[in-house]
Amino acid sequence: MSSFNQIRAILSQKTIGIAGAGGLGSNCAVSLLRSGVGKLIIADFDVVSDANLNRQFYFHDQIGERKVDALRDNLLRICPFASLQMHNIKVTPQNISLLFSTCDVVVEAFDLAEQKQMLIEYMLTNHPEIPLVAASGLAGWGGTEMLRIQRSGSLYICGDESSEVSDENPPLAPKVNIVSNLQADTVLGILLGDKQ
Repeated sequence: MSSFNQIRAILSQKTIGIAGAGGLGSNCAVSLLRSGVGKLIIADFDVVSDANLNRQFYFHDQIGERKVDALRDNLLRICPFASLQMHNIKVTPQNISLLFSTCDVVVEAFDLAEQKQMLIEYMLTNHPEIPLVAASGLAGWGGTEMLRIQRSGSLYICGDESSEVSDENPPLAPKVNIVSNLQADTVLGILLGDKQ
């Protein structure tokens, strides 16, 4: 068995939760699925808009669809037999455990700082045994040499931890995709053991 087949055999037994199906969540899901992760549990309550198409894994004809439905369709085009559990729901402290307590790793993929903080605080308090891969600092363009992964216990933060989204510094596909793939790569490192 090749090393890639060995990796896929390990990953096929794993479940990853993704909180948010926007730029981070949709692109991270693609990379995890292509890598062979066995099951994805994804929660988001938003719909696809034209403004999402500059950085999220959706298409023009999906505008107006619920993100979890559109993302399911797109992921199944990559892997028709994928195990996907999609939830059209806002993630709150009342449903986090129900959604993600069976996951091997959870990915935080929210836009808003208060949502990020809510999920991080809840997971670290109630599920410290589950690694959480978050993102902070991915706005604009350039400065990719500043992107890094910081670890504190079971919390991993991907990004530059400083660039904030604004009208002058919007989230754009290259940097969003780099950070979402840093998240996916961090998940793989957790599941497979870092090559250190």
